[in-house]
Amino acid sequence: MLCVIDTRPETVDPSEVGVAIDTFNDQLEANGYWIMAAGIEPSHASTVVDNRGGKSQSSNGPLVQSDEYISGFWIVDVPSHEIALQLAHEGSKACNRKIDVRAFLR
Repeated sequence: MLCVIDTRPETVDPSEVGVAIDTFNDQLEANGYWIMAAGIEPSHASTVVDNRGGKSQSSNGPLVQSDEYISGFWIVDVPSHEIALQLAHEGSKACNRKIDVRAFLR
């Protein structure tokens, strides 16, 4: 999973990155790496639910306070960590953001 790291919701300028992200997405599909991608709301728009032990509690706002948050992601299926890192470099350039690379547990 390639997570897009942002600092403020207003940093996303669709005209700035739209074509570059579309091109990157097309490349992922053409190479057979594409599973899905999406942008997500900023962390301050989240709701945290905790029903451990029957608490049934929920609170608005981020799980943790931070200047950085995940603003989107790509889920890719690649044969190696090296290819994931290469794609992260390309994705970072396309969206003009940092990328956090993580593997799913198997």
